[in-house]
Amino acid sequence: MAGDDPDDASEPDPDDDGRDARGPDAAIDALLDAYALKDERRTGWELRGVDAPESVAAHAWGVAYLVLALGDRFRDDLPGLDIDRALRLAVVHDVAEAETGDVATRADSTAETPDPAAKEAAEREAMAGLADPLPDRVRDAWEAYEARDSPEAVLVKECDLLDVCLQAVVYERDDRYDPAAGEPDAFREYDDLDEFFATTEPRLRTATGRALFERLRDRYRGARDGA
Repeated sequence: MAGDDPDDASEPDPDDDGRDARGPDAAIDALLDAYALKDERRTGWELRGVDAPESVAAHAWGVAYLVLALGDRFRDDLPGLDIDRALRLAVVHDVAEAETGDVATRADSTAETPDPAAKEAAEREAMAGLADPLPDRVRDAWEAYEARDSPEAVLVKECDLLDVCLQAVVYERDDRYDPAAGEPDAFREYDDLDEFFATTEPRLRTATGRALFERLRDRYRGARDGA
């Protein structure tokens, strides 16, 4: 009788979600590809000549930590917020950049800006390979973040932006950059690390995020001006 033989191929394996179609090592291959995120440097810091700039994976950790550490402050702005779900989104929010690389958001009008539609298409294509062999929750978390229509996705994006400001304070305070070592022509309209705040401010969507931004910008300006 079908199913009596434990080796019968017609008997479904409860632990198999059908994601090994590319071979038994597909999940491991996808994980190895995603681990490139640990070595993918954040482009904006490289352009500014930051010494040993953070990786995209380090940035993702920063975002997740901000979600955990500051998430409760956003509850008035984001009713129904689920911090645990937001952490899932934070972990995966930039994973596609393991394949596409990091593309810096620019405020300088002289900087070359990527086509948003092309960027989105490239990231979706990357996620097809990175997430397909893994549980649905990986792709679902990434899609939820990209949609930006849930309290959790909004929180993660706010923390994504605030992480940049925190990192700028660190680099400024510790004198970690030399514009001459980067690409000086890439920053024609902004001095020091000012552009990173200029790209952040208009994209914040919550009162809490804007209040935190103001405090971080004050810290940055104090470090920049030697106050």
